[in-house]
Amino acid sequence: MKRRIATLALSALLILGLTACGGNSGGSGDTGNAGNAGTSGGSDASGETVTIKVGATPAPHAAILEVAKEILAGEGYELEIVEYDDYVLPNESLEDGSLDANYFQHITYMNEFNESKGTHMVSAAGIHYEPFGLYAGKTAALADLADGAQIAVPNDGTNEARALLLLEQEGLIKLKEGVGLSATKTDIAENPHNYDIVEMEARLLPTTLQDVDMAVINGNYAIDAGLKVSDAVAVEASTGAAAEAYVNVLAVKEGNENSETIQALVKALQSEQVKTYIEETYEGAVVPLF
Repeated sequence: MKRRIATLALSALLILGLTACGGNSGGSGDTGNAGNAGTSGGSDASGETVTIKVGATPAPHAAILEVAKEILAGEGYELEIVEYDDYVLPNESLEDGSLDANYFQHITYMNEFNESKGTHMVSAAGIHYEPFGLYAGKTAALADLADGAQIAVPNDGTNEARALLLLEQEGLIKLKEGVGLSATKTDIAENPHNYDIVEMEARLLPTTLQDVDMAVINGNYAIDAGLKVSDAVAVEASTGAAAEAYVNVLAVKEGNENSETIQALVKALQSEQVKTYIEETYEGAVVPLF
């Protein structure tokens, strides 16, 4: 009797051992498959489609994201594009977790925003560069600018400096030595023709263009207003320091830049399809940097 009980106990232990091994093997396989689905198929562990929520200004960023959206859909991701018409809310929304990423700003603006607002954004990837243009309003050509002519520029941090550097590039003003990307209107050292430099919100520049002699307009707002860089009276050089300082980035909260979903978005944005779309659509107003 004792021998029979011992035999039954031993058999039970063997069965439990085999079952446990089989369970571990199956569990590892299931978990691994879910992880792979999240990477290549855009599904989480439950098999649900992963949504990536990205904030963007309408042109060109949201339009470029629409191309990436089609690519991601083929991999099982849902790209939700939230449009903004300013430069502050998409960063605040990224910081508070309402967005997974945003795509509207250049690296220098992002760094300045972090410093001034205490946010924690990093670049997941550089995507493109938008040369600034000086556009004609009431005056058609640089040679026709009268003394005291009004020239409008963006009033926000690095974009104002960028506009002033373009005016200096064209010989209209001269800035103090070494001010670079921190330049403001007060850093104008020489203004021989007493041009009236009018600071205003970047998004308003296209709508007030006809009220000033000329305006330096951000690329995305120029595109939105139907202005072509080829029509500008002066254009910022698209090589060298400017392209590096003003590369438009996919911004994410620090620590998320290497996540599978963000890397899937980076891959889509840096695809040949997106590059071709940018080159064919914007004709030099937007320059891919990948």
